[in-house]
Amino acid sequence: MPLVFATPEIIAAAATDLAQIGSAISGANTAAAAPTTEALAAGADEVSTVVAPLFSRYAQAYQVLGADMAAIHDQFVQALNAGANWYAGVESANSSTLQTVQQDVLGLINAPTQALLGPGLIGDGAAGTASHPDGYDGGFLYGSGGSGYNSATSGVGGGAGGAAGLIGNGGSGGQGGWLYGNGGVGGAGGAASTAGGSGGLGGAGGAGGDSEFAGGNGNTGGDGGTGGTGGAGGDGGNGGAGGAGGLLGHSGNLGLGGEGGTGGGGGDGGHWGDGGGPGSGSRRGMSGSHGSYGQPGGSGADGAHGQPG
Repeated sequence: MPLVFATPEIIAAAATDLAQIGSAISGANTAAAAPTTEALAAGADEVSTVVAPLFSRYAQAYQVLGADMAAIHDQFVQALNAGANWYAGVESANSSTLQTVQQDVLGLINAPTQALLGPGLIGDGAAGTASHPDGYDGGFLYGSGGSGYNSATSGVGGGAGGAAGLIGNGGSGGQGGWLYGNGGVGGAGGAASTAGGSGGLGGAGGAGGDSEFAGGNGNTGGDGGTGGTGGAGGDGGNGGAGGAGGLLGHSGNLGLGGEGGTGGGGGDGGHWGDGGGPGSGSRRGMSGSHGSYGQPGGSGADGAHGQPG
């Protein structure tokens, strides 16, 4: 019995192309109708007056034939589109029926194993959910593990990927198959969230799973998160005290306060964080007090006796 293979998408595309060709031909016929169906005689002689109506009749007959061909062309395009839709409907019905049969057959095969051990013999594991973050394992004989759940809440870890069976790939973060298959990709590390002080260490990326026997190696884990920024430097020390006044005479001018101390060094940055900026200097010291007045001078000594004349 002969078999027919048809691709509905290709048939529909061909119908669209034919419709565009028909539109182009119809446009050309319309543009040529006026100058050809009403041809004027080239002169007043008898030959010209006979030839001009003959050309016009030929043009009118061509327009009638063109309209009939356009109608046949449109009918062919419609039939082609209907065939594409019919093939698509049959394909969809067959696919739905085959999927139902496939699910029924897999249900019969997997039912005993699922009742005893949990996972079935054949089939991929389901992805993790919020209530069950870890991905489900694939079938023991064949099937890939489900991906772990990715939480959108800060600080909540993602779920582990499900392991594959004898043949298959592990889910994201899961272990590869016992016989053949690659481990899933590890999750990305968490980022530090506290501002100032020592930066938090980046979270470690999840390790890719290894195959038990010969086959693909596990994929590399994700990169750690970025460390936080270091804290700001401390303030400078207080300025020196003002100088004391003189011992004698009027008291000296008030001493100016000492210069402010140098600002403290910036704090150390966290792991991969930036150090803090230097602290600001302190204000000037207080002015010195007035000096005390000097004591009165002592009495002069007695004069010496004069010499005899």
